[in-house]
Amino acid sequence: MSSIVGENIKVSVFGQSHSKAIGVVIDGLPAGLTIDMEELKAFMKRRAPGGKAYATARKEADVPEFLSGLVENTTCGAPLCAVIHNKDTRSSDYENLKNIPRPGHADYPAQIKFQGFQDVAGGGHFSGRLTAPLCVAGNICMQALRERGIQVAAHIYRIAHVQDRPANLTDLTQAELLKVREKEFPVLEDEKGEKMRQAIAQAKDELDSVGGIIECVITGVPAGVGSPMFAGVENRLAAAAFGVPAVKGIEFGNGFGCANLRGSQNNDSYEIQEGRVVTKTNHSGGVLGGISTGMPIVFRVAIKPTSSIAQEQDSIRMREMENAKLVVKGRHDPCIVPRAVPCVEAVAALTIYDMLCC
Repeated sequence: MSSIVGENIKVSVFGQSHSKAIGVVIDGLPAGLTIDMEELKAFMKRRAPGGKAYATARKEADVPEFLSGLVENTTCGAPLCAVIHNKDTRSSDYENLKNIPRPGHADYPAQIKFQGFQDVAGGGHFSGRLTAPLCVAGNICMQALRERGIQVAAHIYRIAHVQDRPANLTDLTQAELLKVREKEFPVLEDEKGEKMRQAIAQAKDELDSVGGIIECVITGVPAGVGSPMFAGVENRLAAAAFGVPAVKGIEFGNGFGCANLRGSQNNDSYEIQEGRVVTKTNHSGGVLGGISTGMPIVFRVAIKPTSSIAQEQDSIRMREMENAKLVVKGRHDPCIVPRAVPCVEAVAALTIYDMLCC
């Protein structure tokens, strides 16, 4: 089982949802990069479980402990290793999953692939819990990118049937979107956020869950980053985005919407503004031919409804090869979208930083 991403900055995530700890090793960081620990702590708090009506009741501080790679909060050139200790686990809730797989989860294919030796507690290595160390790596890369004038910010674009206002796709500063990080519920329009919360609450009351869409914008990336075909900006971002377990789809710029347009509507016309080349629109999402155009890189990811729901569901008993009913136990988010926003920012940051460090 390999959970490694990156070519120049290699990020390796390890651990399981209920193991003693989870963590990350980052190899290739340049020496001399000072990490703002308070910023990292605030970033991790955005993803951490507990304390919110729309999140799991599991409480974890998600404070990373750095074992190597730092000297007084500054990278020293050695591989950086950070661990996050798991403290609030209830493994007994998952004892029957090797025989009765949960619909929507990886239980069944994992049972086949790993022949029953996989850790099923909390979803094991397949759990969204593993996005915590991913966020450690992502925020470190975000801080490094900011020194180069590059910013990464995301917001909830949609939950269930409620849609937030789209980000300004031609905004080269995205100041408004950066302010969303300060909100408990990361939307541009708070009234839409309240309606989203109501949709989550309704699903929870009905022992169900809802999904949504996250929109992410990366500004400051110069033109010329990436390459055609298999190593383009879109390719690399998509591969990393699917490292967030709940992601089921991705689109850039107009995405699937461009299928309904003519070329005259979808093309981005060029112009000169203050001595630099820009496009009047940004339907391409800042990427053409796999290479950045200098405009904001914009993508959206679809987040599936949380698979663990409290309703009775149809499943099977694998050993007996017979049909069965299943009621999932444990503590789960009725909607994973709000906590996934920093995760999407994290994978975007580590991907772009890796591509710039060639």
